[in-house]
Amino acid sequence: QGLHRNIAEVGSKSVLFVCLGNICRSPIAEAVFRKLVTDENVSDNWAIDSSAVSDWNVGRPPDSRAVSCLRNHGISTAHKARQITREDFATFDYILCMDESNLRDLNRKSNQVKNCKAKIELLGSYDPQKQLIIEDPYYGNDSDFEVVYQQCLRCCKAFLEKTH
Repeated sequence: QGLHRNIAEVGSKSVLFVCLGNICRSPIAEAVFRKLVTDENVSDNWAIDSSAVSDWNVGRPPDSRAVSCLRNHGISTAHKARQITREDFATFDYILCMDESNLRDLNRKSNQVKNCKAKIELLGSYDPQKQLIIEDPYYGNDSDFEVVYQQCLRCCKAFLEKTH
């Protein structure tokens, strides 16, 4: 059955997770979503990445607390922080961000791109528990990272179901 998938569907969907610095929230969301699509055997259908609104951490690996939080859940990440580009707005289907500030910045940037195809949304808009904002855990502790993980997991599951 799986062999008869329409060729046009391969790599047919793409999502970019975005937060301020691309070292806490968005790499967690990216890693969680990768694991979900892998577990559901639909990873061939998805192009997945994460990026930052700012250029503060470009080239840096995720925050060590984000890495250890993911590791606790059996997930690894090899992501290196990058800033969002004009091309991202033209190539990704979905750009999912973490808070109102990210959303404002992304909408402003997208207005400068002629061929923006991305649907820009809050990742939290998919949360069945209606937690719209995924707060930055950078100045928090391990439990704040765990809250981010759980939010990302709920939202990514719901997003995947909706876009299946």
